[in-house]
Amino acid sequence: MEKLAQLYEGKAKKVYKTSEPGMVWIEYKDDATAFNGEKKGQIAGKGMLNNEISAIFLSLLKEKGVDNHFIKKISSREQIVRQVDIIPIEVVVRNIAAGSLAKRLGWEEGTELPQAIVEFYYKNDELGDPFINNDHVAILGLATESELADIHKQALRINEILKEYLMTRNLILVDFKLEFGQTPEGQIILADEISPDTCRFWDAHTKEKLDKDRFRRDLGNVEEAYQEILRRLGGKVDV
Repeated sequence: MEKLAQLYEGKAKKVYKTSEPGMVWIEYKDDATAFNGEKKGQIAGKGMLNNEISAIFLSLLKEKGVDNHFIKKISSREQIVRQVDIIPIEVVVRNIAAGSLAKRLGWEEGTELPQAIVEFYYKNDELGDPFINNDHVAILGLATESELADIHKQALRINEILKEYLMTRNLILVDFKLEFGQTPEGQIILADEISPDTCRFWDAHTKEKLDKDRFRRDLGNVEEAYQEILRRLGGKVDV
């Protein structure tokens, strides 16, 4: 398989066409952004760490019956994934009040929610990825009612699998963001990384933040937090 022309460059990854139909080549970057791109920087080795961490999570989900775009990791910061049409909805699953939810509801950060909640955001950088509901999704034509129900169901299933898995690693899954895509056959599958860039991970005992909040809030030891997540997942840190 050959890497061909670049198709897209996002905040955290570059996407390339390949010589194999239906497959694309992902390259993870060390670039870090926050607050819709207002804060920018670099996290040393982040691309390699996120590539490995995401491969572990996506492989786990496949083992548990949750289909996704991951095919294989091919280098320290590259992987091959299935090409899909991305649905322009960011799906956020929350177990504990943190970040924007804590601010919106006036809740103290760390408050455990009575049940997991699923939120939708319109994936549009120019608009700042605004919060939307089912009716907004319908009038914008982003997904059908049945497609949105499928996404909601998958998101909660992913949450249960990851929560259970992470608790065995002494980690709390506070919240996380997902994106989904549609295959040429019409199947909706998870089509996004799962990493400290897209999740909030807290140590189960100390509640120490081990994710991109360390970058957002200038807490320091950002690289070390990402490395600690990989260690707890059983991966080898080599950055």
